[in-house]
Amino acid sequence: MSQNTPDIIYTKVDEAPELASASFLPIIQKFAAAAGVSVGTKDISLAGRILATFPDFLKPEQQQADALAELGELVKTAEANVIKLPNISASVPQLVAAIKELQSQGCALPDYPEAPATDAEKEIRARYDAIKGSAVNPVLREGNSDRRAAKAVKAFAQANPHRMGEWTADSKTRVASMSGNDFFSNEVSATLSKDETVKIVFTNTAGAETVLKDGLSYPAGAVVDATFMSAAALDTFLKEEIAKTKEEGVLFSLHMKATMMKVSDPIIFGHAVKAFLAPVFEKFGAELADLGVNPNSGLGDLLARVDGNADIKAAIDACIADQPPMYMVDSDKGITNLHVPSDVIIDASMPALIRAGGKGWGPDGKEGDSVCVIPDNSYAPVYDETIKYFKETGKLDPATSGTVQNIGLMAQKAEEYGSHPTTFEMAEAGTVKMVLSDGSTLHEHSVAAGDIWRSASARKAPIEDWVNLAIERQAAEGCEAIFWLDASRAHDAELIKYVTPILEAKGVADKFQILAPREATRQSLVTIRTGANSIAITGNVLRDYLTDLFPILELATSAKMLSIVKLMQGGGLFETGAGGSAPKHVQQLVEENHLRWDSLGEFCALGESLTFLANAKGNAKAGVLGAAVDAATQGILDNGHSPSRKVGQPDNRDSHYWFARYWAEALAAQSDDADMAAAFAPIATALAEGEAAILAEFAAAQGAAADLGGYYHTDPAKTAAVMRPSATLNAIIG
Repeated sequence: MSQNTPDIIYTKVDEAPELASASFLPIIQKFAAAAGVSVGTKDISLAGRILATFPDFLKPEQQQADALAELGELVKTAEANVIKLPNISASVPQLVAAIKELQSQGCALPDYPEAPATDAEKEIRARYDAIKGSAVNPVLREGNSDRRAAKAVKAFAQANPHRMGEWTADSKTRVASMSGNDFFSNEVSATLSKDETVKIVFTNTAGAETVLKDGLSYPAGAVVDATFMSAAALDTFLKEEIAKTKEEGVLFSLHMKATMMKVSDPIIFGHAVKAFLAPVFEKFGAELADLGVNPNSGLGDLLARVDGNADIKAAIDACIADQPPMYMVDSDKGITNLHVPSDVIIDASMPALIRAGGKGWGPDGKEGDSVCVIPDNSYAPVYDETIKYFKETGKLDPATSGTVQNIGLMAQKAEEYGSHPTTFEMAEAGTVKMVLSDGSTLHEHSVAAGDIWRSASARKAPIEDWVNLAIERQAAEGCEAIFWLDASRAHDAELIKYVTPILEAKGVADKFQILAPREATRQSLVTIRTGANSIAITGNVLRDYLTDLFPILELATSAKMLSIVKLMQGGGLFETGAGGSAPKHVQQLVEENHLRWDSLGEFCALGESLTFLANAKGNAKAGVLGAAVDAATQGILDNGHSPSRKVGQPDNRDSHYWFARYWAEALAAQSDDADMAAAFAPIATALAEGEAAILAEFAAAQGAAADLGGYYHTDPAKTAAVMRPSATLNAIIG
């Protein structure tokens, strides 16, 4: 690491977490400086990544360094100490909106080419597409995931249980998935015996070959998968489920991951839009195409493009009226489940629905049962089994439930299904092969036009690290531990070939179970209902899903999880939780100057980062700071100083004041370092004496609209004015 690299990197991101940083980061930097700890930032926001990708279109003063690439190199070293906040995993509509905003601010960026025709447009499209979806996490995650509720957070949730919706046996809510010909059923997998260079080749029915991807490099021991989803089977399934949902008289909802699965899931989303509006596309298909309608971008984009065309608009209204009522993102504003692909993300939407007793909001503004359409069967059984379990047993009681921790395989882009550049929508029928360097075929599928073919991999070193991390965590916790692997699934069967020998060699095979996701779901729910704990040891996608599902059931949110990535080269990456609700928080701030974002995840990550720094660098003062962070976090919880939801009540800024005060008081009272105690005693006194003035200044700021100077690319001065409205606190912090 360069001498100029800060001890801790605090990432600059988007939306509510970034607004909170404008208030919280100055406090962190003030306190850390007393321990000789420098805290800097790296801009990995969507806007920052766009600017870094197109320096050749920008003025020198507008250009930005490629901070993501820099961090990507840093996390491969033992020097890394990164606090990673949730960033936007951009869908196409979000990407286009961010580009337009930057253009309005004077950045001469090229438009996003929806249908690139020239080589120049194709090159621009390729650069933008590299920013889409979950482009950040695969770069930074050079280690496997250890996510769990911090003890203080779990204890608080049990003492102050959140409201849970009632589940009844007669609930009509259910999960609907394809009966076959999906990614799950078509998957093939193999473990490579030696280093390989692989190419993906498509051969059409006339025998013409096209190389879809060349030069894919895999080390020996890598597990390489390939699969596809049949477009025809998908369309048949969607048509049948829409009709069935109408007969059942419940809400229709689609649950996808169009951010992480940035290629495959927007296509599936588009199929659902076309299926729901089938009569409209049948009658006006040519006109819609002329208007540039792409169903993958959602109903919202379609409506914007047909605005002013009375015939098409009337046909859409008539079609929607004839279809089952739709699950709504915002019933007050008429925003449906099919409006924007990134509005309904399965790992947030399904747990919220389950927590609410299987209820979703309908277009009439009332709650109702819902058919939850999850086309692919890879992980749909998790949600299906959860719903069936709660129908049988009733809701979970957060006051008495245990907790499900997670050890997730994600290092070195493990299992990046869909967000890898190895996903293709087939233009015509033929055969797709993965061809090894000696010309032999690794995997082969016969595909039809419109089918979605994809490949992913997991390397040997991350898999072994994942198993060993699971062994370490189980030994520390002493509780139930389950590898969520399905022996009948091709990919999982290959992973089991790694897992079993390692467990046996370490003499701990009796400490672990290996269960398919459906069975593991029920076992884990049964366990936590008794108050006991379980460790879910999963692949990457399931890690993403479970670290929302169980925290939302247990804690009401996944933003308060302790998330540690033990980097494989010895560094540390500390993630602060999920940001799925961040857009609504920003909307409320802009309208009412109230930010309900809870920074508890940031508090937990900060404490872990400082403790890691103390151990890695022998900085005892950093350890003192880290221990005091834990005391401050406990103070926030014990005294009820987390943000409230409504304007006029304490919000994120208030919670930061209380955190700073409790942090300073803990440091002033500690006896391990007299210099640190002396340094923070006057700060603690000033914060206590300034309480009335500080809280009054925060309260006075609320109620009116707030100007941030942008959404994706906010103005720093305007944002600071909004997020640091207390002159009294600013004078203390500096």
